[in-house]
Amino acid sequence: MRASRLLTILMILQTRGRTSAESLAEELEVSVRTVYRDIDQLSAAGVPVYAETGRNGGFALLDGWKTRLNGLTAPEARALFFSGLPGPAGELGLGEEAAQAELKLLAALPSDWQAEARRMSSRFHLDPRGWFQPGHKPEFLKLVAEAVWSETRIAIRYESWKDVKDRVIEPLGLVLKGGVWYVVAQRDGNSRTYRLSQIQALGPTGQTFTRPKDFDLPTYWQEATKQFERDIYVGIAHVRATAAGLRKLRDLSDTVRRAVEALAPTPDADGFCELDIPIEEVGWASHEFIKIGDDVEVLGPPELRSRVVTNISRMARRYGITS
Repeated sequence: MRASRLLTILMILQTRGRTSAESLAEELEVSVRTVYRDIDQLSAAGVPVYAETGRNGGFALLDGWKTRLNGLTAPEARALFFSGLPGPAGELGLGEEAAQAELKLLAALPSDWQAEARRMSSRFHLDPRGWFQPGHKPEFLKLVAEAVWSETRIAIRYESWKDVKDRVIEPLGLVLKGGVWYVVAQRDGNSRTYRLSQIQALGPTGQTFTRPKDFDLPTYWQEATKQFERDIYVGIAHVRATAAGLRKLRDLSDTVRRAVEALAPTPDADGFCELDIPIEEVGWASHEFIKIGDDVEVLGPPELRSRVVTNISRMARRYGITS
């Protein structure tokens, strides 16, 4: 355990530079005293680590000193190969670079681990796309990625569910979710999310911007997705469902699935159970319930049940069914 902690401290100092004892202690979940003992142990092992005092002080490695990659454990090496996503890397124009990086990593590993790393890539494959989704990449993905990297403003023509507008945005990061690319960007001082497939046109502005120092993409995305779910589910539907209906309800979304599993409804003598589930606006919810079929009956609210009945009646007339 201590050897792993010493290696972690070494990697942190090598990648981040000067780091305070308090920061190391917090990240490693140990006491500051333990950090000092570990630093002494590294120094005794010949690692040129030194301390700088003052308000911005901390521990640092001697300039130019680096350790070799063979400090990786076998599971860590396998994990690195498992984390590679050649599809997204290729879409970003980095497919060749990703392949070269994998070769360099493989060459740096001890010989007895190389076979293990190759086994990982030959036995596991990650496909981030959902079923029946188009396989093409967004037209402007590479240009947006370049703007993210160079911190350059871009002008886009964007089609939202309301209208099409021209906007100038400051791209902060790219996210691949369920096979769909999104760009997180600043506009008018606020962070917003844009789906790349909805960008109809894009042009450079030649203007750079200063990326907020406190912006963290994973944290923003986690909070934004939670907020999106809270905003999109605006009501509650009271339904009656069979066992098959419950399975279909769980497939609607993670939010509905969690609601169904939390309630754990018990079927009655007829094989139905009643429960409340979160829904989006009435129009969209009615279409979702129609797709499920007769395994779920909407009991309320009245406006949702009425919309479902109206839609079913229209479909019946379309197919010549009048009774």
